[in-house]
Amino acid sequence: MSASGGTRAIIAALLANAGIAVAKFIGYLITGSSSMLAEAVHSVADTSNQGLLLLGGKRAKRAATSEHPFGYGRDRYFYSFVVALLLFSLGSVFAIYEGVHKLQHPEPLTTPIVAVIILLVAIGLETFSFRTAIQESRPLKGNGTWWQFIRQSKVPELPVVLLEDFGALVGLILALGGVGLTVLTGNPAWDAVGTLCIGALLGVIAIILIIEMKSLLIGEGAVAPVLAKIVGELEADPRVQRVIHIRTQYLGPEELLVAAKIALTPGLPLEEVARAIDDAERRVRKAVPDARIIYLEPDLERTPVAS
Repeated sequence: MSASGGTRAIIAALLANAGIAVAKFIGYLITGSSSMLAEAVHSVADTSNQGLLLLGGKRAKRAATSEHPFGYGRDRYFYSFVVALLLFSLGSVFAIYEGVHKLQHPEPLTTPIVAVIILLVAIGLETFSFRTAIQESRPLKGNGTWWQFIRQSKVPELPVVLLEDFGALVGLILALGGVGLTVLTGNPAWDAVGTLCIGALLGVIAIILIIEMKSLLIGEGAVAPVLAKIVGELEADPRVQRVIHIRTQYLGPEELLVAAKIALTPGLPLEEVARAIDDAERRVRKAVPDARIIYLEPDLERTPVAS
């Protein structure tokens, strides 16, 4: 993902959610719909989340220091994790609370047509935001499924925006259904049921994001195809007999640490050993641009050769 691509998706989501939040709060004040209130709080949470993603991207660009010699790339993972927590607390928990409250103390809707119009406009804006996130994510997704992209992506912002926008679209449809059924049946309990469904949906999305961002924060290595490419480049030299062992870890979305012990041909002069290591690093960086920090330890092959 290019930095500009991720930023475009975040800004599109931020502008859409900010406008939608204002419209939904106005709709709630006019109609008294709990589904509308739950969706308004959801949009406020989403708007705050996009601001946090932009902040994380900015802080991640800080130069490395003696205290943080590998830089601040993981700030993007941290702020994405905070986003998931906010989505759960501000979005899911509040919606479930509001839904239970309205089930216990149902209130009739006033001027429901206002809620319907606002929800339809919001669906249009969220569709624009979701479409932007899909367009920016598709180059990274490749031939894999969207679920694989969310599970395997080392770039946190796009999976977060994708799931937020998806949740927002489905939530708007649920809110529209709750308001519509309340109008058709005259029973305000349907509005509360729509609110509870929104809360459950946001809870599932938040838990998925919490699990994925926690994994990135702890430290994930290169996926199997990337690891195989690195090993292949290291061994693509007659002076390198094999890779004895290798460890990788993402220090940030576009910064991969590679540490490996490689068996070199016995008897190589010191200058040739240094040249072989330099050449191996150049091959790996060319094949895997994210491999920015590489540590290679030369060694001798000690595995007995089968007769």
